[in-house]
Amino acid sequence: MRVLQLIDSLEAGGAERMAVNLANALVVSIERSYLCATRAEGLLKQSLNAEVGYLFLKRRHTLDFLALQRLVRFITQERITVIHAHASSFFMASLLTLRVPKLRLIWHDHYGNSEYLDQRPKRVLQWCSKRFAGIIAVNAHLETWNRKALYCKTVVFLPNFVVKSSTITAVTELEGVLGKRLLCLANLRPQKDHITLLEACKVVFEIYPDWSLHCVGQEGDGDYIQTIKTSVHALGIAQQVWFYGSCPDTEHIISQADIGVLASTSEGLPLALLEYGQGRLAVVATAVGDCERVIPTKAYGILVPPNNVQALAAAIIAYIDDATARAKAATALHTYIGEHYAQEAIIIQLLTLYKS
Repeated sequence: MRVLQLIDSLEAGGAERMAVNLANALVVSIERSYLCATRAEGLLKQSLNAEVGYLFLKRRHTLDFLALQRLVRFITQERITVIHAHASSFFMASLLTLRVPKLRLIWHDHYGNSEYLDQRPKRVLQWCSKRFAGIIAVNAHLETWNRKALYCKTVVFLPNFVVKSSTITAVTELEGVLGKRLLCLANLRPQKDHITLLEACKVVFEIYPDWSLHCVGQEGDGDYIQTIKTSVHALGIAQQVWFYGSCPDTEHIISQADIGVLASTSEGLPLALLEYGQGRLAVVATAVGDCERVIPTKAYGILVPPNNVQALAAAIIAYIDDATARAKAATALHTYIGEHYAQEAIIIQLLTLYKS
């Protein structure tokens, strides 16, 4: 079996990380593993295993027939049998199956706004879904929606998984006081609701001024970035909040933090939550998407409602106040992630879907 992961870019997002993780993990499980970035390369390219076949398509627009032809040629030459398309790359993959009908197309739905599925555009996706051999949903909401809204009969729920590197790259050194750092791994876009997080941190820092917040993630919409930076200064916490952009050394960054936070208004299954657990961080997050699957009880972390400044601040303060509870929750979550979100179990399920 020869499988190609298809993704629009290799910037540091959740869908992009999963595409890279899958391409790397499949190297030892199938005849040959490949990855194609259609529109842009990015930070995650350096994470690709040297044994993964790689193609950068340089696609310029939606109907780029020259790019499609280059991909057809690559697939034919490499004798690829399965296309695993991630997120918005489903359209390119569907066109591809018109040119190479024997290809088996699996679509991986990473849609982050799973709290607002009634507003999700679906006309083009419905047309393309007739070409899908199977759909992978990253949370239960998406699984249900795909079964009802699309025309593919095979829909499975397959959670994200984390990969522990054999060696930890150390590039980014966090500012602030050692042992008193909050970490938010999330691209800077409205869905991640950094504004509520900043307002909660204002409450926290009034009680614990030696603690600090460290935000790691790609900067997106310019207006939203400006709103975030304006809020930091308006709240008077500019000396306690740092932004690092996209970083290649997530594990090293986590090792320097003490509490992992997520304030999202909507999620699929956030990879950051799994990475926090793997890195033995205590976690405070919002109860959206499948966060409740990762943190099923208070023994594993604290979940709060979205858009609730006081609840978020109170949860963070609870962990700051009680280092013992923080350490117990971090250890419990680490064990839980290892048991339920390990790479090996997920890959076995994925191979079954490829072959069925």
